[in-house]
Amino acid sequence: MGLFSFLYKTKDWFTPREQEEILAAVREAERQTSGEIRIFMESRCSYVNPLDRAAELFYGLKMDQTEQRNGVLLYLAMRDHQIAVYGDKGIHEKVGTTFWTEEVRKMIAEFNKDHIKEGIIEMVRDIGIALTQHFPYHNGDKNELPDEIIFGK
Repeated sequence: MGLFSFLYKTKDWFTPREQEEILAAVREAERQTSGEIRIFMESRCSYVNPLDRAAELFYGLKMDQTEQRNGVLLYLAMRDHQIAVYGDKGIHEKVGTTFWTEEVRKMIAEFNKDHIKEGIIEMVRDIGIALTQHFPYHNGDKNELPDEIIFGK
């Protein structure tokens, strides 16, 4: 089986339990940081470069409006086998392109083993660690963006 081979369903890429496990990882990652992590999934990427699509979604979801510019969007186009991670200016300046590239590489390795949920959770945890290191939680920090998996078309 190849990359994303089992994902030829509609929006039911994960069971409700699996979705909750992913969201629990997001909540846990955000618990120790002022940073924000969101996940956007859709069937197809209408752009040649999934990073362009991730950027469009990032700004469309107003993720650039966090106080410390430390939001991160994990983008997945399931049928097109496209993934991208888009970090806002604040976090990107701290971790750089090498961090994002390595995270995508690790997620693809998990996906190639058909460990889709596990790959997402691992990436969320790694991003959470980076956010915690550079943007630790302070008393009074609030959750600026909803914790949810956003399902596109």
